[in-house]
Formats: sequence, structure tokens, C-alpha cells
Amino acid sequence: MKAKDKAPASPDGSMSLSGHLRELRNRILICVILLVVVFGVCLSFAPHIVTALTNMGQRYNYVYVYIAPQELFLVYMNVALVGAVVVCFPVLAYQIYAFCSPGLSGKERGYISGSLVAGGLCFLAGVAFAYFISLPFMLRFLIQFTGEVDVSASISIQQYVSFLLTVFVIFGLVFELPVVSVLLTGLGLVRAEWLVKGRKVMIVLIFVLAAIITPPDIVSQIMVAVPMLGLYEISIMLSRLVGKAKKAAAEAV
Repeated sequence: MKAKDKAPASPDGSMSLSGHLRELRNRILICVILLVVVFGVCLSFAPHIVTALTNMGQRYNYVYVYIAPQELFLVYMNVALVGAVVVCFPVLAYQIYAFCSPGLSGKERGYISGSLVAGGLCFLAGVAFAYFISLPFMLRFLIQFTGEVDVSASISIQQYVSFLLTVFVIFGLVFELPVVSVLLTGLGLVRAEWLVKGRKVMIVLIFVLAAIITPPDIVSQIMVAVPMLGLYEISIMLSRLVGKAKKAAAEAV
């Protein structure tokens, strides 16, 4: 790299605006290249992933069809894209953190780096909860209505996979609630007392949110709302622990 391409720094070690823009460009380029490469790899495995997803419904006598020539290919593309984002998330999160970290204090960097790790694990826990608990119940409940009328269930593969991916993403994000509460409490933006006072309002908001983000059936809404209520209570407990730890640290100084 030529000397003129290096990010100029001021005497106090801070980076100039052009240096920040150059660093941002480089980090975005890394993310894009990584996503493209991993997307290609995931696309080669997409038929196996789709087979695993359809096997879940076949346990309950789901039959799949595609009604457009390009539909199955688009399903593979969607699965590959979601898989690429999930696989690349640690690197993407690190690039964002590395770009922002110079402007953060040591304590803020600790909270955010810990939240990124915990957030990734909680997202995977949410996906696992959806795969092993929520989705089997939803699929079994929804297919049972075909026994009451003379209608056979031929499910569009695109609609089926989109439904599953949507549920995976929803539960992954829902399980981030404790991480977000701990992070905001650690940064001094939220207190446990506020979460307790807002519990009644949050119960209403959770059910409204569950009705908005889930498919239009009561079972899906309940299967999302109930874990959210439990996670909200966990968030209160964790927020209290973080608040006590911060208070003890302040008194020890």
C-alpha cells in the first residue's frame, strides 16, 4: 500500500474523516465479499436444507407443490441468503464493532462485545426453540383442519419455506430480549424499576406485536407471545442483577 493510501491520523491519534470513510469502505468490502462467497457455498447445500425443512412437515402429512417454473429455485436462493447472513453474522458484527469501538469507552466496549457474543447464542437458542418446540406444534395444529372438510393440503413450497424462515427469524429476535435489556441497563439507559412499572403495558404490546409479526392464526400468536412474556420476566431479573453489580462497583470506588 502506498503511503498516500494510509489513513492519516492527527497527533492525538484520532483519524480524519477521509480515514474513517476509507476504513468504512474497506470493512463493507470485506463483508460483501464474504457474503457472496458464503452465499455460493450455502446455495450448493440449499437442496439438503430444504429437504430437512420439508421432512418436518411430512411427519404431519404435508404434501408440497410448486406452481411456477422458477419457484423452487427462488426457494433455494432465499434459503442460501438467510444461511449466508447467519453464518457470516459473527464477522459482520465484528466489523461493525471494530469500526465503532474507537469512539467507545472501555466499559462500553465490554458491554457491547459481550452482548454480541450472547446475542448470537440467544439467536441460535431461539431458532432451536422454534425448530424443536414451536414449529412442530404449529404445523400439527394447522394441518388438522383438513380432516374436517373434503380438501387435500397441497402446500406451495415457497410459502411453506417462507413460513418456516419467518418463524425462525422471529424467535431468534425474540430471544434477544434479555441481551438487549442487559446491554441497555449496563449503559445506563434502562433500569429494572422501569421494566417492572411497564409490565402491564408490555403485556399488551407483546400480544399486539405477536399478532403483527406472526401468520394470521391464534396459535402462532400465542406461541410467540408466551415466550416473549417469559423472556421479559428474565430481562427484569437480569436487569436487577446488572443494576446491583453497577451499584456495588460504584460504592467500591
